[in-house]
Amino acid sequence: MSGPSLAELRAAGQPQTVIDRLNDEHWAGRLYMRKLSPAATWVFARLGWSPNAVTWAFIACGIAAGVVIALGGLASAIGGALLIQAYLLLDCADGELARWSKRTSAAGIYLDGIGHYLGESALLVGLGWRAQGQLTGSGPYISAGLAAALLAMLVKAETDNVVVARAKAGLPGGHDDLALDPRGGGLALARRLASLLRVHRITQAEELTLLILLAAIADQVRGGLTATRVLLLGCLAVSALMVVAHLVAIVASRRLS
Repeated sequence: MSGPSLAELRAAGQPQTVIDRLNDEHWAGRLYMRKLSPAATWVFARLGWSPNAVTWAFIACGIAAGVVIALGGLASAIGGALLIQAYLLLDCADGELARWSKRTSAAGIYLDGIGHYLGESALLVGLGWRAQGQLTGSGPYISAGLAAALLAMLVKAETDNVVVARAKAGLPGGHDDLALDPRGGGLALARRLASLLRVHRITQAEELTLLILLAAIADQVRGGLTATRVLLLGCLAVSALMVVAHLVAIVASRRLS
């Protein structure tokens, strides 16, 4: 079956503007996944998959990772981490395929956003069940996982609503890097410190699955679920803090002007 070469896919699917995105390109993408993804994109192009079909596969991997994580044990932590690696690979490949085939669309962008919402919330919900220690219908750690997922999604909604608010105000839908800086000097310093510490990344899929794996190893060695439960409560605390801090940063920044 005819199709593009890897060189053609890299040229069209990975323009420098994509690699250089400060806020939209994950560090793992820059470090290694963008080196691997053209091969996957080449396969999808040869198979005749649409970009949205790849996005649906990416969504399925994210949800599946949450389900696997909920099962408990070291093997499920490894399986969840591997599923999130596939999730990240497919997340790179759908955009590359869309850019190469010139089939970018609002529907594809929407599905991609939904995929991140579902994948990251599924992991936090799964972590709650994992910390509970049994697949029951209720429990304090299950409630904590649900709360952490809700708060983490609210942080994402705060960011996405910047684009909505700017569009409704007749401003460009996106925002440049300058718009990320708060107007006040104190808030700007606090934002730079928070950006350096990267504490918000604890609830993001790539980092969270690695932390779950480390917690699973610790629990395997020590017995019990202490490390997993501490991780869950840390995710809940960070999510709650980020909801408030992120909202204050947005309102005090140049984003809405």
